[in-house]
Amino acid sequence: MSDRYINVAGRITERHITRAGQGGDRDVYEYVLLRVVPRVERGECVNAGVLLYCRAQAYVGALTHLDETKLLALDPRADVAGVRAALRAVEGVCTGGDAAGQAAHDDAGRRFRWLVAPRSTVVQPGPVHTGLTADPVAETRRLLDLLVK
Repeated sequence: MSDRYINVAGRITERHITRAGQGGDRDVYEYVLLRVVPRVERGECVNAGVLLYCRAQAYVGALTHLDETKLLALDPRADVAGVRAALRAVEGVCTGGDAAGQAAHDDAGRRFRWLVAPRSTVVQPGPVHTGLTADPVAETRRLLDLLVK
């Protein structure tokens, strides 16, 4: 079903609404942006990854991309190696197995919820957003390209 609405630029556009049972072959997913906040007291951040969870497919995955130039523009003394290690740790928890540490035996949903819990650290999750996808792996890549790179 499509609804017409006026966007912020005053143009009439189409918005697609999917109601329960009308998703076709697509599944609901949740995602967050991983943000690097080099100086927490300033609140400035650089998007550095995407964390995506699709319950229907028992998928949790993360892709990261750190733009060192942007990070160092916010804080020339930023610990780039430490940030990269933290981002790799998130990817490891998503992968599961030995790389996930204590979360190795948790299901995908539990690992996602643990990773998106608010925290005051250099690498932080943003707010949770939702969408529909038939391929969560491809969607993770698409969101990384769209929102991070």
